[in-house]
Amino acid sequence: MNKAIITVVGQDTVGIIARVCTYLSEHKANVLDISQTIIDGFFNMMMIVDYASSDKEFGDIVADLEGLGDEIGVRIRCQREEIFTGMHRV
Repeated sequence: MNKAIITVVGQDTVGIIARVCTYLSEHKANVLDISQTIIDGFFNMMMIVDYASSDKEFGDIVADLEGLGDEIGVRIRCQREEIFTGMHRV
């Protein structure tokens, strides 16, 4: 299993989850867990995905998601699980 952590932050708008999940589905990345909140109009989502079966290289997924974020007005960041864990270890 190749896990990645995807975070999405920005002003809440209709369709953010749908657009991100559609992209992942189209490229055979499986959503393992998802959490989202909206606080005072600000959207925050964190996903754990398995990209082992994806038809795209990890770097392409990262770039595509960043571009998608620009399109829909949010910031999307995608990191390998081990990098994310290492950066956030207390």
